[in-house]
Amino acid sequence: MAASQRVWIFDLDDTLHNASAHVFPHINREMTRYLMTHLDMDEHAANQLRRHYWERYGATLHGLMRHHGTDPHHFLHHTHQFADLSAMVLKTHGLREMLAKLKGRKVVFTNAPMAYALRVLDLLRIRHCFERVFSIESTRFQPKPAKSGFMRLLSEIKVPATCCIMVEDSLPALKTARKLGMKTVYISADTRRPSFVDARLDSVLALPKIAI
Repeated sequence: MAASQRVWIFDLDDTLHNASAHVFPHINREMTRYLMTHLDMDEHAANQLRRHYWERYGATLHGLMRHHGTDPHHFLHHTHQFADLSAMVLKTHGLREMLAKLKGRKVVFTNAPMAYALRVLDLLRIRHCFERVFSIESTRFQPKPAKSGFMRLLSEIKVPATCCIMVEDSLPALKTARKLGMKTVYISADTRRPSFVDARLDSVLALPKIAI
């Protein structure tokens, strides 16, 4: 496959930026608070249910929709409010330059809502690097690692999976990508490299150095 024919599919949180430091703890607290309010749970039970749905479905929202009839737009709006997102998004020096070195098309595929994803990309000053952002709304609320979300993305960008390289910090999502025929790059300090991972990198900045 010629480099110009490649489609790089990037996860957003904990792939293109460090969301675990500030963003994820805030969202997790807001999700727990949402469950406490709307499902009449105490904090411990709400936190346990949030984690259970995330582990089982890849997103807390999927479990809430499936088992509680939660309105996804209402949930996403109330759990992704930030007083100062700019202070929470950690910028990585050299990110734009790295993306510019990669030949081929580039898209973002995230389980986050569109409004949040666009704000983060703007804060990182890399929104212009991507031809499309595919969010949880774009998948009709079928988050990674669900196959259906991937299939909607492939249909939208009009390329076969074999032309795509998935860059992601989630092993379940990478497993689905590989089953569909994509190449896979695992962004993690984890030294494991399962058979469905083609390359593992500590940082996305090292991406241009690998042969894949």
